[in-house]
Amino acid sequence: MWFLNRRNTTIAAAFAAAIVACAAPILWLQTHNSPLLQPISGIGGPFSLVDHHGRPFTEQNLVGKPTLLYFGFTYCPDVCPTTLFELTKRLEELGSEADRLNIVFITVDPERDTPQQLALYLSSFDPHIVGLSGSEEQVAVAVKTYRAFARKVPLSDGGYTMDHTATIYMLNKRGQFVGVMSHQDSEATMRTKLRRLLDDAAAG
Repeated sequence: MWFLNRRNTTIAAAFAAAIVACAAPILWLQTHNSPLLQPISGIGGPFSLVDHHGRPFTEQNLVGKPTLLYFGFTYCPDVCPTTLFELTKRLEELGSEADRLNIVFITVDPERDTPQQLALYLSSFDPHIVGLSGSEEQVAVAVKTYRAFARKVPLSDGGYTMDHTATIYMLNKRGQFVGVMSHQDSEATMRTKLRRLLDDAAAG
């Protein structure tokens, strides 16, 4: 299921959410019945960002391992830290197998989320998680590439927050989109999806 980090969703947000939400039942069926997870075209592609150590990072960095990819921002009050906390628990359960995964957090708020800010924020979560940022244009490309949604929302105090797609993209070891995960999934469901993603990589 796809959702946004605030309740005042827009038509554009709903459209972006529906793209993958419609595919989710099919993808869940794949998880249980297919020998290999089948990639779905139209989601994912080229992007160019920098990681939280200031190093260049593109879609090619995702090739070789299956990936969990999430869009969010460090000033997010609820959904983002909850999602990263749930991922941290699942990665801890995997132990050394967590090394077989790419875990990527792409900011939708590059104005505030510099590599340094991402490094500070991610220090509270599993060290496998890599934060990505860049210019507003570069981040916009990544958001569009994955058919996600992000919008700045002014606040009464003069600041702002971000509405954004808040689901976890599952990519195979070739960087192809194969499914979705959510922090709203039960722990058992998350474990099953992770295991299927890892087994798929080993089999393919």
